Amino acid sequence: MAIKSIYGKYFQKSKVFLYPLLGIKRGSKIVPSETYLAWESFYKTEDIKLICLYHPKEKNDYESFEKKVLLKHNRLVDIKNINENDKLFIFDFLDIEDDWKHVINGKYSKINPKLKGNIKSFFDVNSANYSYMNSYLYPNKYFEEYAECLGVNQDLLETVGELCAKPDIEKETFKVKQLEKKEIIN
Repeated sequence: MAIKSIYGKYFQKSKVFLYPLLGIKRGSKIVPSETYLAWESFYKTEDIKLICLYHPKEKNDYESFEKKVLLKHNRLVDIKNINENDKLFIFDFLDIEDDWKHVINGKYSKINPKLKGNIKSFFDVNSANYSYMNSYLYPNKYFEEYAECLGVNQDLLETVGELCAKPDIEKETFKVKQLEKKEIIN
């Protein structure tokens, strides 16, 4: 599928580049409402932890999913109940630290080829998301299309080298209101 327009809205880079690396099947009924690269006052991006926010009370199948998938996950290092409706699962990515840094620095084309395959396989091959992800992971094949969409010289894009913006760390940081911080259940 050819790229005909540029995806303009901000999207969580942690959700499209790192969450697929957990190996949780696409199409699962239970998905995090958001994913983050940091948790204010608890984890920084340098800690190399993916934070996933779930809402246990929203889905009937949640408890089963938590027991069978989340609690048994080999990357799981911490769980925090924020309140009765919000629960955080923290996953460690230290074993792929270099690739984590590539994501943090917006160097998606530098991600390990095997991991690129895992990321791409998360998306439906017939979807627009798949085409966008392919262009972010393999920008050399798409410079001409993006240059046409943006109305810029292809050389400019080749100089930049990437077709997707870096993560906005502010938007990729989970924040708990000061009042709620006292209420976090350990």
